[in-house]
Parts: sequence; C-alpha cells; structure tokens
Amino acid sequence: MINNRSLLIVAGLAVVAWVGSSSLYIVDETERAIELRFGEIVNDDVSPGLHFKVPITNTVRTFDSRVLTLNTEASRYLTNEKKAVIVDYFTKWQIVDPARYYQATSGDEQIAERLIGPRVDERLRNQFGRLELQEIIAEQRDALLVGPTKQLNEILRDELGVSVVDIRIKRIDLPDEVTQAVYERMRTERNREAREYRAQGQEQAEKIRAVADRQRQVLLAEAQSKAETLRGKGDAEAAAIYAGAYQKDPEFFRFFRSLKAYRESFDGKDDLLVLEPDSQFFRYLDSADPQGGDSQQNTDEQG
Repeated sequence: MINNRSLLIVAGLAVVAWVGSSSLYIVDETERAIELRFGEIVNDDVSPGLHFKVPITNTVRTFDSRVLTLNTEASRYLTNEKKAVIVDYFTKWQIVDPARYYQATSGDEQIAERLIGPRVDERLRNQFGRLELQEIIAEQRDALLVGPTKQLNEILRDELGVSVVDIRIKRIDLPDEVTQAVYERMRTERNREAREYRAQGQEQAEKIRAVADRQRQVLLAEAQSKAETLRGKGDAEAAAIYAGAYQKDPEFFRFFRSLKAYRESFDGKDDLLVLEPDSQFFRYLDSADPQGGDSQQNTDEQG
C-alpha cells in the first residue's frame, strides 16, 4: 500500500510537472508569436514575456521580428531606350503582422522570401523601364528606389504581413555590348564640353588682349605726347641758351659749330668729302682767325 501510494504521488508530481512545462512558455524580445488552437489562431500577437497556454489543445508559433535580409542574384533590366543594365541589389524586410504572415507563408521564412523576391524584381523592372540610361547613371541610387520601396511596403503588409524596410542597390553594371557605346558617348560629350570651354576661354582671351592693346596704345600715346612736350621744352631752352651764347661771342659760336660739323663728318673711316679748295668748310683749319682783319676792325670800331 505504501509503495503504491508513493508511486501515485510520484506519478501525480510528474503529471503536474508535465502540465506546468507544457502550459508555460516564453516569447523572446526579438520574436513575434501567435497562439493556435487546433490550427486556428486564438491570439494573433503574443507580447514578449512569460505566458500560459492550455496544454495539448493550444500551440505557439514564434517568428523572428528582427530586420531580415533577402539577397538575390543580379538581374538584367531594360531601360526606357531599350538598353540593358545589370543590377545587383538586396532587400531588407521585417514581420509586422504575425497572424497574416502565418496565414500567407505557414510561418516558413523561405516561402516568404520566394514570395517577396518576385514582387521586388517586378517593381525594379518597371522602375528602370521608365528611366533612360543617363538618368540611371546620373541619379543617386537611393533616390531611384524610394518609390518602389514605398509601394511594396504597402502591398506586402496587406498580403504577407511583412514590411519592406529598404531596397539597396549594391552595383549597377552595363553589358559588354553597351559599355563601349556608353564610354564613346561620354567621351564625345566631354570633348564637346571641352571645345565649348576652349572657345569661351579664347573669346575671353581675345577680349582681355584687346583691352590690354588699347591700354598699351593709350599709354604709348600719352608717353609720346609727354616726351614731345619735354623735347620741345628742352629744344626751346637749348635754343635760348645757344642764342644767348651766340650774342655774347658770335665767333666762338661759329667755331664751336664748325668743330661739331668736323666731328660728325669724319665719324667713320670711310667718310669722304669732295670740296673746293677755297671752301668755307675748312676755314678754321687754314687759320685760327679766318676773319681776323674784320674782327680786329670791328673791335677797333667798338673801341
């Protein structure tokens, strides 16, 4: 009797332990959970913490509530002008409605990714199909996907219970047959811009050169005018000095001018003069006082 009673107590404790372990469950902070009763959802959003459920009849399904990454293979898209681009991208998504997510995917993450991938691919194909190649190259990559991300987020929330957090492009490449054509087009445009800049620079240089030449001519004219004025004043002063000296001693002035004429006439070794013997040009070489009698007579008369 005692042994049977002990066995009953042990069995009862085991049953209680099993019921307690089956009834209590914990939802982690990084998870979202739903509670099912024979496959029917009875609690569509179980909050994190310790919870109690009815054993056997109720089950709990937990899902990762963190932001997940969907990596896909690079896809080939056509632009508005029917040129191909190779786009490599990834998608960030997150479960926001556990009940709808479970109904759409049975809680299988791989099924969810197989449903999300084609939707993202379709939106990107439509987006790139509306743009030209130059716009795709010139625009910021993040700006290209703002519209598709917003649209997919609204659709997939209703259909799958997930949020499309972000779509990011890792790389955009051109097929080999398009790359060379794009490079040639870019080179042609850069050459055209270079020619325009050179033409503008040449035009500016011509304007600057014209202004500088005009200023040079003005400065030269002003300097020439000042030089002529100074030369005229100098000549006038020199003439006045010469006139004063001539009035004081006319004979010495004539002698000085003759010496200057001799110096300038015989400046080179090959200089040659043909003159008459009685020419007045050499009168001071024949006599120191070629007008001696007249000078003396004039002196006597003055005396």
